[in-house]
Amino acid sequence: QVQLVESGGGLVQPGGPLRLACAASGSIVRIYTMGWYRQAPGKQRDLVARITSGGSTNYADSVKGRFTISRDNAKNTVYLQMNSLKPEDTAVYYCYADLVTTGGYDNRRWGQGTQVTVSS
Repeated sequence: QVQLVESGGGLVQPGGPLRLACAASGSIVRIYTMGWYRQAPGKQRDLVARITSGGSTNYADSVKGRFTISRDNAKNTVYLQMNSLKPEDTAVYYCYADLVTTGGYDNRRWGQGTQVTVSS
């Protein structure tokens, strides 16, 4: 079994920071790309940021310069540092990992989602 457990969501005022974390555990042989999507009410799930095992990153245009993705390969954990948050960043944030399990399965696993609300 493989689990991705997220933490760090909550309520924050506009302009404030928030840091999300997502730890993968279980029967994992290797993790390739890890990242974050978000989904606001009534909207589709969109990519926010992703990072390869080598540290290459990609960001959605809407978060460039405000969000920073990083990972700790030894801990199988990915982080999302969010600064200068805006009300339009309000959404459920989902982490994911593209990985290989001990059973030889190569697939994408998702976290359960964590709510981020930006409001005064």
